[in-house]
Amino acid sequence: MKIKEFFGQIDFSWRSIRDYALIILGGFVQALALRTFLVPAQLVGGGISGIAQLLHYLWGWPIGVVTLLGNLPLFVLGWRYLGGPRFALRTILSVLSYTIFTDILIQFTGQAPITEDILLNTLYGGILLGVGLGLVYLGRGTSGGTDILGRILNQRLGMSISLAYMITDSFAVLLAGFFFGWEKSLYGLIMIYLSGVAADMISQGTNVIREAMIITDETEKVVLAISDALGRGTTILSGRGGYTQKERPVIFCVVTAGEVIRLKSIVQEADPDAFMVVGQANEALGEGFKPLKE
Repeated sequence: MKIKEFFGQIDFSWRSIRDYALIILGGFVQALALRTFLVPAQLVGGGISGIAQLLHYLWGWPIGVVTLLGNLPLFVLGWRYLGGPRFALRTILSVLSYTIFTDILIQFTGQAPITEDILLNTLYGGILLGVGLGLVYLGRGTSGGTDILGRILNQRLGMSISLAYMITDSFAVLLAGFFFGWEKSLYGLIMIYLSGVAADMISQGTNVIREAMIITDETEKVVLAISDALGRGTTILSGRGGYTQKERPVIFCVVTAGEVIRLKSIVQEADPDAFMVVGQANEALGEGFKPLKE
């Protein structure tokens, strides 16, 4: 694809501009975590940036430049296997933001740590790094590096995303154990875990959704009570008893975590003999919850 054709496919809609802004902000926050907490404490993260940190600690190489160079071959693989201009633009923007901010911030933050406590550096560095990653994911971008490799392993080999990320991100952390001691390596693993949790919270939200399936002989009564008391819609599914082989309806309902107690009370009042299963959902989109967007 020619460069002119590539830039001709760039989307300048309001949603895409917002995504680009989120990706740039995410790169800045990641760089801030690196320069403020991780580098002063010699805590190595995962992937290409983690290897860049090692080279910086050992020989003083600039982290941003090494991260950018290390991403180039993975970017070529991502272009081929993950698809086209949208992937390319968002990945380039993410990697460039992170690398440029990383090497610029050293001029302002220096090498002096905020705290000498390695646990505090692990906690705050991991959480801040995760917030940056979450912002990138909110912008529908990737963090580059082993994020690309992990997705390729998932698509080509059928490996789960979590396992692929664990394999690709653990390499640099284990190398750090040989150079800086296994204690710092173990703190690095904690930091990676915290960053993953924080990234999920930022990109997916903290509002836990519950889904309930109710089997009752008082179907209409339960449905009306849920509608009147909670203002929630329900769906009637067709079911059949495994032992009795009798056809019977199953009520499906989605509520917030704070509404579960009221839902239980409603069902108990309508039919004390009802059978109810409550599960956890990651997200609910549509009427009564977040709008369904692209």
